[in-house]
Amino acid sequence: MNTELPAALVAELSLLLGTDGWRTDAAARDANAQDNSWRRQLPLAVALPSTREQVQAIVRACRRHRVAVVARGAGTGTTGAAVPLQGSVVLSLARMARILEVRAGDRCAVVEPGVLNGDLQQVLAPHGLFWPPDPSSADICSIGGNLACNAGGPRAVKYGTSRDNVLGLVAVTGSGDLIRCGGAYTKDATGYDLTHLLVGSEGTLAIIVEATLKLTPLAVAQAGLRVLYRDADAAAQAVSRVMGQPVVPTRLEFMDARSLELLRRNGADVPDAGAMLLIEADGDHDTLPYLLQALANAAEGEGMIALDVAMEGAAREKLWAARKALSPALRSIAPGKINEDVVVPVSRIPELVRGVQALAAEFDLTIVTFGHAGNGNLHVNILYHPDDADENARAQAALPRIFALTLALEGTLSGEHGIGLAKRDFMAQAFTPETLAAMRAIKAALDPDGILNPGKVLPGPD
Repeated sequence: MNTELPAALVAELSLLLGTDGWRTDAAARDANAQDNSWRRQLPLAVALPSTREQVQAIVRACRRHRVAVVARGAGTGTTGAAVPLQGSVVLSLARMARILEVRAGDRCAVVEPGVLNGDLQQVLAPHGLFWPPDPSSADICSIGGNLACNAGGPRAVKYGTSRDNVLGLVAVTGSGDLIRCGGAYTKDATGYDLTHLLVGSEGTLAIIVEATLKLTPLAVAQAGLRVLYRDADAAAQAVSRVMGQPVVPTRLEFMDARSLELLRRNGADVPDAGAMLLIEADGDHDTLPYLLQALANAAEGEGMIALDVAMEGAAREKLWAARKALSPALRSIAPGKINEDVVVPVSRIPELVRGVQALAAEFDLTIVTFGHAGNGNLHVNILYHPDDADENARAQAALPRIFALTLALEGTLSGEHGIGLAKRDFMAQAFTPETLAAMRAIKAALDPDGILNPGKVLPGPD
């Protein structure tokens, strides 16, 4: 690995970007050394382009000198996808943060990658529109980052993930070429679907410099249900019933007993129960009561303890405030957290929940499970004390068993966090050698010298 950048590269990019756009000082390097996975590696420099032409020039220069380029948004990801490699340059897209166009009549917006999700939602609201992806970090995460890892959130059960809500992209390949795919239309049977290939590729195929996003009208009314169950299995069975009837909930969140205990410990008004579902519907004032009744009927069944309705206003906000408080509160149990976002078919959620509970007992660990049950996407949080060698070893041993369980249930490794470094080495278990070879061929076609975020997503050839 390079320990310093070639002088010719430094001279070229310094001239291109100026002193404020080409940073090699300790403060800039330190600020771009990690993401929310807490993995850390100092880059040799940070490039801050403000135009797509500058992105092209940076990639071309780094390619000539065989220097890795790691694209970065807001750094809220949890898998290490934005953590620089030793000897690499971070290409920060923070300055490319313009909302270029809101086309309300076409229900789309054209944005640069550095635009924050929360800022976009504020601009769209007066138009009666929103962009559906709503990860927990929505206020501070970037659109480019959302697209890079195919972010989702609670609303994905009805409205889909980032991949389902992007219409077109402009991106810079590993050769420094500018490619355009898709556009301001919702039907397209023209050629290969590069738009949806690039979404979720974590900056390993191309660097997104512009996105045309699919927008959705804001609902007139919303209401929620809080349903308590005797145990996690009863709640998981209810998820299958809810998703098996015609009304699609806007959100369907699962929380196990440890989640509820943690919420109570942190002051939330949550009754004692074995598990809880938060179910939300949206629509207009005339149809919403009927939608909510259909969801309530499906939620009822063996093991249900109580069902409460929260219409719009403080009661509904209180429900979701409890859910949002959960992830930060995990640190009060233990300082170490392995947070995985596995996915299984909805019908197999009961088996996943039972399997995770069995692993918690086998490894004598606290494992808190909650998440977007309507998509079969549960966040399995292994909590441990890193300074306890034995507990640390048990946590690390439990992780591959979680993945093995997921794959045995016909599931997949990630629903919205992506692969990055954290799950890269498990990809060989999730895909056949032939499938991985096809992925590597795509990588080689778009990034022939392998300079774009190398070492992420795909495991080594062995």
